[in-house]
Amino acid sequence: MIEIKELSRHFGAIKAVDKISFTIAPGEIVGFLGPNGAGKTTTMRMMVGYLQPSSGSILIDGESIFADPIKTSQRIGYLPETNPLYNEQTVYDFLAYVSALRKLNKPMFKERLAYVVENCGLKEVLHQKIGTLSKGYRQRTGLAQAILHDPEVLILDEPTSGLDPNQIIEIRELIRSLGKEKTLILSSHIMQEVQALCDRIVIISGGRIVANDSQESLLTRFSPRQEIRLRFEARDPDLNLLWQEFPELELISEERDNQEVILSLSADAEADLQRALAQFCARMNWLVLEIHSQKSNLEDVFVNLTKSYSTDMASEAPEETPVSAPSESNLLAEAVESTEKEEA
Repeated sequence: MIEIKELSRHFGAIKAVDKISFTIAPGEIVGFLGPNGAGKTTTMRMMVGYLQPSSGSILIDGESIFADPIKTSQRIGYLPETNPLYNEQTVYDFLAYVSALRKLNKPMFKERLAYVVENCGLKEVLHQKIGTLSKGYRQRTGLAQAILHDPEVLILDEPTSGLDPNQIIEIRELIRSLGKEKTLILSSHIMQEVQALCDRIVIISGGRIVANDSQESLLTRFSPRQEIRLRFEARDPDLNLLWQEFPELELISEERDNQEVILSLSADAEADLQRALAQFCARMNWLVLEIHSQKSNLEDVFVNLTKSYSTDMASEAPEETPVSAPSESNLLAEAVESTEKEEA
């Protein structure tokens, strides 16, 4: 479980993150959303230990991630929005390099390599240089490195960016299966992706959390109405009869063209009126041409919750010196030395 308590991060006078708190349980996929400049990326950088908070804490199973950053990194997989890849390496060489940094032994690397190659769809490009890959395959490679060491906590920032529709479906299924056993936080600007995958939504704006609830609860709380479009043919229909039959309906707009009538109606989001309206029209000998309802979606909720906050910060997370830790080259040298000793 991840626990974030009163977490803040300041860049000079700018409060990028301002006393936010939330938890993520194992087996839960949480969507972490926010407009540009909201503090989302800064929060995720603190969650993986790259940035120190100005105040507050981040705990994994009750232990601070900053108590032992190297040990904590073994439990976290991270795919940042800007995919950190080495263009001159092949996909295999890159994953082997990440494995060495992670100090995976040979059997573990072999097992996990087979898993990520199969599930991330990398078989065809495994020995191809990363610099020659399409954006979609580069994204798959980045996801593969994030899950290579089988982490308990997975933080994914725009994981389906650049993928075609078929690839999105495949990666979506992979994320869904990973979410059954891991603590998983997903950040994306693609609301359909969040709606398809996430159990709960956390929305941050202006450095503060403005919503933290299940999708269903958010849609009910912030989108209490639905819009019903009813199009039918009738000669001089008496709409007063419709209002008498359905007093709960509110008229948004009305259009008439010869015998065709188009009504936009508002009703409670939970009301299921389409069948009843169709039956009423049949009784009145009105020929129904179209009837459908449209409820507000997550995008509408997101816009309503965040539109009042300014997003004109020059940069959400300025360049900052990361938490002090051994360099990658030192880690790699240690890992290679360790492997050589094992082989000897």
